[in-house]
Amino acid sequence: MKLLQRTMAFLAALSFIVVLLITSAKGAIYLDFQYYQKEYEKYEVLDDLDMTMDDVMDVTHKMMAYLRGDREELVVNTHVDGKEQDFFNEQDRFHMAEVRDIFCNALMIRWVSLGIFVASMSALLIMKANWRKMVSAWYMGLVGFLAAATGVLAYFMIRNFDQCFVIFHEIFFDNDLWMFNPEEDYMIRMLPEGLFADFAVRIGIFAGVLLLVFLIVAWILHKSAKRKEEDQNLFNIS
Repeated sequence: MKLLQRTMAFLAALSFIVVLLITSAKGAIYLDFQYYQKEYEKYEVLDDLDMTMDDVMDVTHKMMAYLRGDREELVVNTHVDGKEQDFFNEQDRFHMAEVRDIFCNALMIRWVSLGIFVASMSALLIMKANWRKMVSAWYMGLVGFLAAATGVLAYFMIRNFDQCFVIFHEIFFDNDLWMFNPEEDYMIRMLPEGLFADFAVRIGIFAGVLLLVFLIVAWILHKSAKRKEEDQNLFNIS
């Protein structure tokens, strides 16, 4: 029974962290489109595209709607390079279709993880386990491991983000169609590599804040549960 309880507590903590991480990424990417505008200004993409900010933001909104699955096709007619035309080419559409699959799968994983969390917590309650102590302990341990892994990843990203960017794409894509030519592809002019580095930091901040908030909650729950357990043991001895 104890092994089953520990397993359920581990699953509850792990699935909850997965929900927080994916929610953080979604929030960082979709929550504030003004951030995109600031990034475009920072990297002076309007000069590279010969577009107005309104047109660039219109393309951005429609592109992100496509990635969420709210648009069936990635076709956006706009004014770019002094003429009205489709902003995206066939290579863009192929690559972004793969990116959309990753986005949608991540959201599906979040829902599955939420289901695992609810089921695991329900099992702990049915078994009358000390879930506050067990789940909080696993959560704190897993967050500590995640923090260490993130620190190592951040070290390598700071040293050579270009290489990390390449490795990321080699892991998630089985082709080289993510490699664009700025002379021919408007999308890569709108989304320079520096923008992705900034978003990586932004996602890290969002995730860090959420994880820290619940880390404090977990610590409080753990201390409370241990104190209650100690008081119960003293009462039994008496």
